[in-house]
Amino acid sequence: MSDTQEKPQSPFDTLLVANRGEIAVRILRSARAMGLRTVAVYSDADRDALHVELADLAVRLGPSAPAESYLNIARVIAAARDSGAQAVHPGYGFLAENPAFAEACEAAGLVFVGPSAKSIQTMGDKAEAKAQMRAAGVPCVPGYDGIDQNPAVLLNEAEALGWPVMIKAVAGGGGRGMRLVRSSGEFNDALASARSEARNSFGYDRVLLEKAIEVPRHIEIQIMADRYGNVIHLGERDCSVQRRHQKVIEEAPSPAVTPDLRQEMGAAAIAAARAIGYEGAGTLEFLLGADGGWYFMEMNTRLQVEHPVTEAITGLDLVEMQLRIAAGGELGLTQQDVGFSGHAIEVRLCAEAPEAEFLPQAGKLERWRPAPGLRIDHGLRDGAVVPPDYDSMIAKLVAHGPDRETARRRLLLALEQTQAMGIETNQAFLGRCLAHPVFAAGGATTGFIEQHAADILPTEDAATRDAAGLVAGLLRAAPRTALTHGFSVPVRLGRGEARFEQRVTAGSHGQCQVTDATGEPLIEMRVRQDREEEFRYLKNGSEQRATLLRSGDRLLAHVEGRSWIFDDLSLAPVLSGGADIGDGTVRASMAGRIVAVGVRQGDRVEAGAVVAILEAMKMEHAHTAAVSGEVAQVHVGPGDQVAARGMLVEIITDDTAASKGV
Repeated sequence: MSDTQEKPQSPFDTLLVANRGEIAVRILRSARAMGLRTVAVYSDADRDALHVELADLAVRLGPSAPAESYLNIARVIAAARDSGAQAVHPGYGFLAENPAFAEACEAAGLVFVGPSAKSIQTMGDKAEAKAQMRAAGVPCVPGYDGIDQNPAVLLNEAEALGWPVMIKAVAGGGGRGMRLVRSSGEFNDALASARSEARNSFGYDRVLLEKAIEVPRHIEIQIMADRYGNVIHLGERDCSVQRRHQKVIEEAPSPAVTPDLRQEMGAAAIAAARAIGYEGAGTLEFLLGADGGWYFMEMNTRLQVEHPVTEAITGLDLVEMQLRIAAGGELGLTQQDVGFSGHAIEVRLCAEAPEAEFLPQAGKLERWRPAPGLRIDHGLRDGAVVPPDYDSMIAKLVAHGPDRETARRRLLLALEQTQAMGIETNQAFLGRCLAHPVFAAGGATTGFIEQHAADILPTEDAATRDAAGLVAGLLRAAPRTALTHGFSVPVRLGRGEARFEQRVTAGSHGQCQVTDATGEPLIEMRVRQDREEEFRYLKNGSEQRATLLRSGDRLLAHVEGRSWIFDDLSLAPVLSGGADIGDGTVRASMAGRIVAVGVRQGDRVEAGAVVAILEAMKMEHAHTAAVSGEVAQVHVGPGDQVAARGMLVEIITDDTAASKGV
C-alpha cells in the first residue's frame, strides 16, 4: 500500500445525503453504522418520506419539481452549510454525475463522496471518454463523436457506419437520449427525439453515433480506487435484461463471462481508472458480442443502482468503502483479497403499467409488505406517496444463493410474496422474466424483452378475468361480508376499459360460486376470513392466502402472487354498450410537465398524430389524437404543469362536424 501521508486526509463526522427514496435510505444506514451524524434533504413531495425520518436532521430544499429541489445546487450546498454537514454523498441520478456540483462542494469546503469534478467531466462526456479509453488501450465501439452536429453530417456518418446505428446523448445516462435507428428514413425523427430528451434531462443536446452491436450482453465492471493510486475491480455484473435501454434485471456474476474474460475486462477497467486518476466507486460498461468481442460504452462515475448484487457476492459494503475513501483512507484491499461467493440477482420494482406500454404510475401505496428472507432496498411504508416528479423505481429486490438457480427461485418466490398495493407495478412482469426458460438458462441478451414479448407481455384478458372472479368471491362470500345464503348477488368490477359483470352465490361455511352475467361458472371456492383484510380460500383442492382492502371505490387485492387494482362499479350506473369513447379530447396520461405542443387551434389532425409531449418520471410520453378532425382548443403550452387526466387538446371529430353541418 502507498504512504497515506503523501496526500491530505479529509475526515468528517456529518454526512448529507443529496438524494431521496431507496438510495438515500441505503446510504443513511451505512453512514449510521459507521457512527456518522446524518442529514437528509427533501422536496415538498417527500416531506413524510422514510429517508427524512431515518436521518438525524432533515432540511427542506423546495417544491417538488427536481429543478427547484434535488437538482438545485445552491439549495443543496446551503442545506449542507446550515446543517453542519462536512461531506455530501450524491447517491445516483440527480447531481451525482454533475461536475459543477462536485466543484461547488469543493468551493464550499465540503467533501464530495465521489471522484473529482475533472474525472466526472471527462467520463461524463461520452466522446471524451471514448478518446481517453482508446488512449488507454481499451477497445471501443466504432462510431462518430465529432463536434459537427449538423443533421446532414450526422446522417452521412451513420450511413458510413452502416445500419443499424445507435444515437446517444453525449451527456447523462440511464437510457435517456438514446435511439436505435435501422434505416436512413428513420434517422431525422430519431435524432430530433433523442436531442429533445437529452436537452430536457441534461440541459445539453449534443449526440454521438455508434455502430449498433446487435443483441449483445451488457456487462459492467465495478471498480474502487483511492487517492493513493490503489485500484481494484470487484468483478462484473450482467445487466442485459433491459427495456428502452433501462436496466430491469441485474446479476453477478454474468452467466456469459469466464474467469479469463473477467480477468481481461477487469484489467482494462483498472487501467482506465488509473489513466484518469480516478478516486472512489465507478463502473465501466461494456458490450459483449456473440463472437466474444467486447467494447467500451461508457463509465458511470458514481454508485450504481445494481451495486447490491456486487455486495452480495463479495461481502463488501460499497457505500462504506466510498465514505472511507472520501475521508482520505486507503482501500485496505488488494485484488488478491477480493473473493466471490455464490450468485446474486436483482430486479427493479417500478411504479408502471406494463400492459399500458409501461406507463409510469403515481399515487398512494396503501399497503407495503416486502417479502421476508432477502434484501429489499426501499424507502416505502404503508401510505407512502409515489410522486410523478421522479423516477418510477420504488424498490429493489435482491436474492443471493450458492448458485444461480437458487438465487433465481428465491427471487421468484419473493416477488410472489411482496405486496405493493394501491399503485400499478411491474411485479408480475418481472416474475415472468425470471421464469422464462431463456433467462433461466442464462441466455438473455439486450434483445430479451423484445424477442420474447409474447411470453413476458401477454394479453391480460384471462388473468384479469380470473382475478376479478376471485375478488368478487372474497368480497361477497367471506363470513363477515356474506349476504343471505343461497341468493345470487351481482358484483361489477372494472379495470381500465374492461368491465366484469359477475354474480356470487354464497353458501354455508364460506362456500361460494362465481358466475359471469350469463350464468357461466367461473370459480367455485371456499373462503375463510382470518382478519379484517386477510383471507384464505380453497380452490381446486389448494388453499391459498389473499389480501383484499378497499380504498374509496377501488378494491386492492393480492391474490395468487400478484397485486391487482379494480374499480368497484357495483353501485355505479350501467353505461350504454354503445357509449362513444372517441370524443376528441386528449387528456394527460399522468401528472407531469408539458415539453412540446405539436398543434394549434384550427389545425387539421389525423388519428394517431402526436399533439403534445409530456415529461413525467424522467421520461417523455407522446400523447396522440384518437380521432381525425380539427383542433378546437389547445389548453396547454410548453412548461405547463398538468394533473393526471387534465385536458390537453380538444378535437372536433369529422363525424361531429358533419352532424352539426360544419
